Amino acid sequence: MSSTGPIGPTASTGEVLAKAAEVGGVELRGAVLVRDGSHAIYRLADNVIARIGQPGSIEHAERELRISQWLNDSGVPTVEAETSLTQPIVIADRPVTWWRLIPDHRPSTPRELGATLRALHALPPPNEFAIPSYDPFAGLERRIVTARLIDQNDRTWLLEHYVRLRGEYDALPNIVTPSVIHGDAWQANVVVPPSGIRTVLDLDKVSLGWREWDLIQLAVDYTDFSRVSDEEYQSFVEAYGGYDVTAWIGFRVLADIQELRWVGFAVARAEASRAAASQAKHRIACLRGQVPPPWRWDAL
Repeated sequence: MSSTGPIGPTASTGEVLAKAAEVGGVELRGAVLVRDGSHAIYRLADNVIARIGQPGSIEHAERELRISQWLNDSGVPTVEAETSLTQPIVIADRPVTWWRLIPDHRPSTPRELGATLRALHALPPPNEFAIPSYDPFAGLERRIVTARLIDQNDRTWLLEHYVRLRGEYDALPNIVTPSVIHGDAWQANVVVPPSGIRTVLDLDKVSLGWREWDLIQLAVDYTDFSRVSDEEYQSFVEAYGGYDVTAWIGFRVLADIQELRWVGFAVARAEASRAAASQAKHRIACLRGQVPPPWRWDAL
């Protein structure tokens, strides 16, 4: 790990990237911002991807690097770190990691996603390092409490909904054997390049927990959003080995928690984006029963 530079805590991701590139000897020519969410993602020259984590997430970045190596060694193809560069470089308390570009890829189909999750969940946890337990409520209450652009009535309802879901979640049967899970298993996080090799991306939420967490996202796309057809959903179930999470006793609890997390993400971004503010209001209305499903939620 390398740490350097007097750059303040309010530095932009572009400033953090520029300093990290200076330290690491990385060519920034033609750098393009791909995404600015929980991580800022930049595409650089020479087929390198830069990921900039949140302040204080150095340990998370180091774990992502270890997880990438472990998954690839375990036979689950995963985005690979650029081993020729210093990993990670820390600027303004933000870790910058470097990854190899996966060219010309597309999101996985439901069948491809199901097959990849089946292989991932079959892995025993690594012995070389610890993987944390998955916490579906991490940071969620704070996002609701501190959100400035939602009215008090909505805030009160969301907090009551949060407490209700915590109680329902705690009442679910204990996990006998936790699985290694991805934690954000949607189709764009398992991609397929021209080689046809399904490849896992975004490792920051890899954890130990209910395998059902990785099945929930596609399942609610099917049940609550109608973004997945009957045929596509059945192909997902078949590829996973025949297990349909929508028939599981805890499905609705996990589905409601996942949807509340998506609302929390929108309210957290509402001040910085008019689109996010509009989405936050719409998503809250959906959860409160003011908009009947199937819902349409725009990506942020």
